[in-house]
Amino acid sequence: MATHAGVREGDTAHGGRGFAGGWMVFAAVLMIFGGIMAIFNGIAAIAKDDVFVTTRNYSFQFNLTGWGWVHLILGIILVLTGLALFRGEVWARVIGVAVAGLAMISNFLWLPYYPFWAIVLIAIDLFIIWALCAAPRPAQP
Repeated sequence: MATHAGVREGDTAHGGRGFAGGWMVFAAVLMIFGGIMAIFNGIAAIAKDDVFVTTRNYSFQFNLTGWGWVHLILGIILVLTGLALFRGEVWARVIGVAVAGLAMISNFLWLPYYPFWAIVLIAIDLFIIWALCAAPRPAQP
C-alpha cells in the first residue's frame, strides 16, 4: 500500500481530517445557517410581538421582544463563530461550544413559541457541541 509523503499515520490524504473533522465543517455550516435563522426569528419577534403564538401556562414565560433580542444577538455570534471555524481559528471551537450551549438553553425556553422547531434546534445544538468537542486538534507546526 502506497503512502503519501508528509501524511502521518491516522491522517487522511485529504488534509488530515478524519471522521469528526469532517463533521466539524458541517457543524460550522449549521452554525452559520442556524445563526441566520435565529437572526430572522429575532427580527420577527422584535418587530411584531403578535407574530408568535404562545401557551398561557408556561413556567418560563418572558417578554417576546426581549427574546427577540436574545435570538438576534445569539444569531450574530453563531454566524461569526461559524465563519471563524472555516478560517481554522482554534478559539472559535471554544466559543462555538459555549454559544451552542447558550442557544440550546434559549431554544428550551423558546418551546412555547415554536415547539417543534425548538426541539429540532436543541438537537442540532447538541450535534454542534459534539462535533466541536470530538474534532481532532489542529496539527502543531
